[in-house]
Amino acid sequence: TDSKFNKVILKRLNMTRKSKPPLSLQKLAKLMAGKDGKIAVVVGPVTDDRRLYEVPKLSVCALRFTETARASILKAGGECLTFDKLAMRSPLGKGTVLLRGPVKARQAERHFGRAPGVPHSTTAPHVRAKGRKFEKARGKRSSRGYKA
Repeated sequence: TDSKFNKVILKRLNMTRKSKPPLSLQKLAKLMAGKDGKIAVVVGPVTDDRRLYEVPKLSVCALRFTETARASILKAGGECLTFDKLAMRSPLGKGTVLLRGPVKARQAERHFGRAPGVPHSTTAPHVRAKGRKFEKARGKRSSRGYKA
C-alpha cells in the first residue's frame, strides 16, 4: 500500500544502524501514557529498564527486543509484535504510534559541533587523558591566567 505510514517505516528500515537507536521501556511507557489500545511502533530495538518497577500493559512492535524487555512486557499482559505481524493487523498504520529512540545520545555526538575552546562551545575535545596536564591550562580556567 502507498500509505504515508508505510513510506516512513520503509525509510526507517533502510536507515543505518546509527539512525535506529534503542528505546528503553521507561521512555516507551512514558510516551504511551494515555494512548490505550494503540500499538507502539519502534524501528529499532526495545531495551529493558530496571528503574521502571511497574510496566504498563503495552502492545509494542519493534525490530528487536532484549530478553528482559520482552519478558517484562509479556509479564504485564502486553504483547511484542514483529513488523510482519503488524502488517497483517494494521496494513495502513491505523491505531499505531510511531516512536523513535534518541539519535543524538551517542557518546561520539559530544565531540561534534563548534570547535572546543571557542566561546559558547559545549563541544568536548578529543583528549588523550583527563589529567592535570591535558587541556586544563591557560584559557580553560580563570585561575590560570584567563578563561575563554
